[in-house]
Amino acid sequence: MNDARAGSTVLITAGGSGIGRAMAEAFAATGARVWITDISQSALDSCPTEWQRDCLNVADPVAMSELFQRVQKTWGGLDTLCPNAGTPGTTALVEDQDFAAFQRCLAVNLGGALLAAQGALPMMKAAGNGSIIFTGSTAGQFGSPYRAPYVAAKWAINGLMKTVAMEAGPYGIRANVIAPGCVEGPRIDGVIEREAVVKGTTADIIRKAYEAGTSLRVFARPQDVAAMAVFLASDAGARISGQILAIDGHTENPDPKP
Repeated sequence: MNDARAGSTVLITAGGSGIGRAMAEAFAATGARVWITDISQSALDSCPTEWQRDCLNVADPVAMSELFQRVQKTWGGLDTLCPNAGTPGTTALVEDQDFAAFQRCLAVNLGGALLAAQGALPMMKAAGNGSIIFTGSTAGQFGSPYRAPYVAAKWAINGLMKTVAMEAGPYGIRANVIAPGCVEGPRIDGVIEREAVVKGTTADIIRKAYEAGTSLRVFARPQDVAAMAVFLASDAGARISGQILAIDGHTENPDPKP
């Protein structure tokens, strides 16, 4: 059974910062071998030198195919895959969404996850085990006003995960989605600022409204999401597959109304 332990292998897309960086650090702390990708070379350069790394766009089929060829050649297989790369997309009413921007958001969030799964599954099937942990969002469970591209992509991630779980389960492969809510960091700060502009209010009011929509009255931390990823990849999560696990402290989806 796949386990997050010394010597196991994990590949994390968008692992140079934010949630992906926290995941990489958490897996490395268990003794796992870590491979990260990121679109930012400077983010990769700031990471520990013992991590394997590649600067690439996860929506590029050729780059992703070549990545998994290198993983196969270097490691001979892959225990855990975390398709984590994402982009927040544009913030606007549905009728004001730019179609090209909508497609770009889906290409990264959904297309990148598909390409990652396609690269990892043959290796995992050959080994007879593996864990694929998609980064979704609570926006993919409840929706979110003004964020149609991101919401659509994250709903689709759930369907992709459940299909992978059903197809790959007979080979000993598990698939799950971690669905963060509001996670501390520059990305949610940007989302809040853009939403404040659309709603004609302040970022502080929007943030407080989101916090009030959680039972714990706080945003999650990248480390909280990373801890769940390590759990799902371990023997402790051996019978968890096809699930969407929210890391947000919400009791319901908030729609801030300042």
